[in-house]
Amino acid sequence: MTDLRVLHRRALQVSVDVVNRVTPDRLGLPTPCAEWDLGQLIAHMIGQNLGFAAAARGERNGVEAFAPAPITDDPCGRHADSATRLAEAFAIPGFEQRELWLAEIRGGGFYPAQTAVGFHLVDSVAHGWDVARALDLPVSFDDEVLEAALVISLAIPDGPPREQPGAPFRPAVRVGGGTDLFGRVLALLGRSPDWKP
Repeated sequence: MTDLRVLHRRALQVSVDVVNRVTPDRLGLPTPCAEWDLGQLIAHMIGQNLGFAAAARGERNGVEAFAPAPITDDPCGRHADSATRLAEAFAIPGFEQRELWLAEIRGGGFYPAQTAVGFHLVDSVAHGWDVARALDLPVSFDDEVLEAALVISLAIPDGPPREQPGAPFRPAVRVGGGTDLFGRVLALLGRSPDWKP
């Protein structure tokens, strides 16, 4: 459990670092998440951070707790603050014994703490890459983070549910046998590693 939280914190920090590169004039850029521009994507990331943080503190909220946060005049600062709140919530003593109520996943349910951390680790990797691609910047996660993300991504069901409106991931994308670890994770999460803005 501790190891997964450490990996999550590293993934989360990469997402913070890349969001910190966003300037107000770039919030309207397209992203690999076709339904969101860059400002909407950051609003989603903030909402997810705050929703998971509340769940980690033991709150049992509805889907509104995970809703995109309104973008203020300091989206980067607000995102960094939400990431800090999440990391602190995951570090609460006794957290690893908890079950978290996650209203957004499969209609709502309780999930072991380790599973919830894994969900958000994958989200941090995917959306960190989304932001970087929107900015046309490189981004990298260390191999330990990507190996954990690969295991978790392989367990996410593929198929028709991913084609529904509001699905967290699009259907998996086929890639060649020589695709690197990061590319394999992205493809499993419905992203083409070759996406360009």
